[in-house]
Amino acid sequence: MDSEKLDHFKGRLIEEKERIEQELAELGSKDPDKTDATYPESGSNSDEDNAAEITEYADIVSIEARMQAELKDVGKALDLIEQGKYGICKYCGKEIDEKRLEARPASSSCIACKKVLTQEL
Repeated sequence: MDSEKLDHFKGRLIEEKERIEQELAELGSKDPDKTDATYPESGSNSDEDNAAEITEYADIVSIEARMQAELKDVGKALDLIEQGKYGICKYCGKEIDEKRLEARPASSSCIACKKVLTQEL
């Protein structure tokens, strides 16, 4: 991959990293390795309110975990750029199609290997 394309993807990854960090900060997350979501207390002890609080908390925890995983993927992709290994599938060693990288710049596998991993044969 030429340096112009690498710069393009690096820019996209940096933007994605900043976006995710901002969203995590809005959720109150400080540590990317643990969930910092606070449990929503309505002050009521009714079963309906308790169920709503549990559902809201579970949703926040799930979103936070997904975003933290995305942030780690972005960090790994930025590291691969620095190592000169970006855009290479970690499973088969072939180049990842640029269309895939445009869709998800943090991709670490080619479409064929991803399909095998997710059993989409």
